[in-house]
Amino acid sequence: MLALTTVGNVRAGKVLARALLAERLCACVSIVPSVRSLYRWKGRIEDAAEVLLLLKTTEGCLPALSRRLAQLHPYTLPEFVVLEPSRVSKSYARWLSAETAQQGVKKTPITPGSRSNGPRG
Repeated sequence: MLALTTVGNVRAGKVLARALLAERLCACVSIVPSVRSLYRWKGRIEDAAEVLLLLKTTEGCLPALSRRLAQLHPYTLPEFVVLEPSRVSKSYARWLSAETAQQGVKKTPITPGSRSNGPRG
């Protein structure tokens, strides 16, 4: 499974990625810098520089990942979009399963910082 979320900068992305990896909710997080997001928020069109996180995980981890992301994310309304791949190699799927097998074993005490009023922080 591939879940997507955005954060305000690379530093916030690394903090969030390390916490989710430490808790085995993801096997890998790819950080894609320099994303431009235009979105509607409270009747206005917003324009923000963001960082995209690609969270590689298993279907079984999705509920816990969604809950933990909501707790740790610096945005008031974090994006959480899940894409189901049509194909994944067997070896990659085994690796994903192995790396997320003991999900939530280590809760990472991070302070996500102040939350914004909108989806971005």
